[in-house]
Amino acid sequence: MERLTDDPFADPLSGRLFPVLATGVQWGLERTERALASLGDPHRAYATVHVGGTNGKGSVTSTVGSVMQRAGRRTGVYTSPHLCSIRERMLIDGAAIDEERLLAWADEAAAAIADNGLSFFEAVTVLAMYAFAKEGVEMGVMEVGLGGRLDSTNVIHPEVTAITNVAMDHAEYLGNTLEAIAREKVGIAKRGVPLVSAESAPEILALMRDRAAAVDAPFSHVDEGSIRDVSVTREATQLTVTSPVWGDLSLTTPLVGRHQAVNAALAVAILERLDDAWRPTRDVVLEGVASVVHPGRDEIRVIEGCTFLLDVAHNTAGVVSLVDTIDRLELPRPLVALVGVLGDKDWRSMLPPLLSRTDAAYLTRPPTAPLERQWDPMAAADLVDSITLVRVVPDFAEALERARRRAGGGTVVVTGSAHSVGPAMTLLGLDPLAGQGRLRG
Repeated sequence: MERLTDDPFADPLSGRLFPVLATGVQWGLERTERALASLGDPHRAYATVHVGGTNGKGSVTSTVGSVMQRAGRRTGVYTSPHLCSIRERMLIDGAAIDEERLLAWADEAAAAIADNGLSFFEAVTVLAMYAFAKEGVEMGVMEVGLGGRLDSTNVIHPEVTAITNVAMDHAEYLGNTLEAIAREKVGIAKRGVPLVSAESAPEILALMRDRAAAVDAPFSHVDEGSIRDVSVTREATQLTVTSPVWGDLSLTTPLVGRHQAVNAALAVAILERLDDAWRPTRDVVLEGVASVVHPGRDEIRVIEGCTFLLDVAHNTAGVVSLVDTIDRLELPRPLVALVGVLGDKDWRSMLPPLLSRTDAAYLTRPPTAPLERQWDPMAAADLVDSITLVRVVPDFAEALERARRRAGGGTVVVTGSAHSVGPAMTLLGLDPLAGQGRLRG
């Protein structure tokens, strides 16, 4: 797919992994099922957990994967999108698959991918499922890409299914009401498979319960009121949750933010619902939650005296969570936002709460976003009413440098999209694959 710029942000491996692929979003499971069948149904070679929802599903997926790895299970974690390298999407025991081995698995899967006309996301899903099988994975923790019912990950039959929450996003594909979006997301529910959610809206919970009952899926709900003693610092989020399996758990997750307390509690609820053969011990749960790595989510780095807060918030609910985190932390001032949003996102609702917390903001273009999804930052600056000083700098590298200079010894908040956070990490010399997680440079 054509990009705004090829250097230094393009991932050269992506072009080596696949033949020419179909473009755009392709709905339906048939192509993915046919491709996997021709490869011997590799997704049936290991147990799985399936995590959907609007926000937080990558954090929950990574947390469950971290616990299962600590339990001594060879664990594959499939998430999307990536920040800098496609290899971030398919980790085994917390590390990327060796590049040459991944290329070898891609060569073996190439005919199945080409013959079935897979899109990029479908192709990556098939490759991940195939690579996990070839690499001897015992448990695959899989994040839904878009929606759920027709998402290519929905070919699996998991041990547990989870939906983090439902918020307005991808309305052009999923529907323009929360109920319509929820119906697509709850489409990952499977007959007899436990379904758990951290959704809070009664009408959406009722919809989920009805769907679960229709397929005889035991349904349970993580009540945010059951999460207590939440403390958010620049290093971690602490919380206490009562588990019917492990009793009171005092958890520490290195993922920062009040919303990450909910994500951690949901991960625990997923682990509770595994059967005895898979369920980890109490100590393993504590250790696994404490060691999760999921870059670009309220990630704080200090580089040459300037604090950077990198967060992939790409919809209004995500920005609200980011703002809540900013409010809870004593970040050095001035606070300068560097914002690059995709054109199909509701930036009119996203920008005001963020800009209300900042001393200045630079609007820019996310350099790895497809051209057809680019926004017009100049139009955004004209249409958004803000008391904050707003400047438009279309060139991303220049915008980052200007934000950095304006912040001085303060804080730069990079947000709006993975297509902005990833390039910022590249320019700052941060590697999501290095496993640094919460290290402060």
